[in-house]
Amino acid sequence: MTHYFIIYKPYLVLSQFSTQDTDKKTLKDCFDVPSDVYPVGRLDYDSEGLLLLTNDARLNHRLLHPSFAHEREYWVQVDGAIDAAAINNLQKGVVITPDGKPYTTKPCRVKLLEPAPPVPERNPPIRFRKEIPAPWVQMILTEGKNRQVRRMTAAVGFPTLRLIRQRIEKLELGNMQPGEIISLSKNTLFKKLFNE
Repeated sequence: MTHYFIIYKPYLVLSQFSTQDTDKKTLKDCFDVPSDVYPVGRLDYDSEGLLLLTNDARLNHRLLHPSFAHEREYWVQVDGAIDAAAINNLQKGVVITPDGKPYTTKPCRVKLLEPAPPVPERNPPIRFRKEIPAPWVQMILTEGKNRQVRRMTAAVGFPTLRLIRQRIEKLELGNMQPGEIISLSKNTLFKKLFNE
């Protein structure tokens, strides 16, 4: 039987079910799913938000191969009062080194989120400093290099404090809370991801 789930991956959880060679929390500690189900793509240990779980191997290729360029929306809390110049640079593309070699990111959409979006409390919370603002920006990318969003905001001088993947194509986190799981039908999922 083919399964499709969306989850809100909590902060400080690895995007894997295997507990081999790690003492960190994994998806196995948070979600009870059939043993042949695995995550499509990943979110870093220190990132949170929307992650898809399935045992449909074809979905992996269609969602992850760079030629398909699916939209991914992130809500990013940054360290410092990010300005229009930094946002403009992010949108045009910045040079990062995801695998030790310089790479210029593809153009993307970036905007300041004012007021701050309603997000679940994080445990532990970000380090709060009264004199330094920590605004939220929305970043919509069509690629996913290793730690790309964090590398991008650092490249323009505003390191990422908190990162939540909010959406993949039309598949949204909505009001889900960390650790929550929702089962979807293939029809619903494929309509939201591929307009089928």
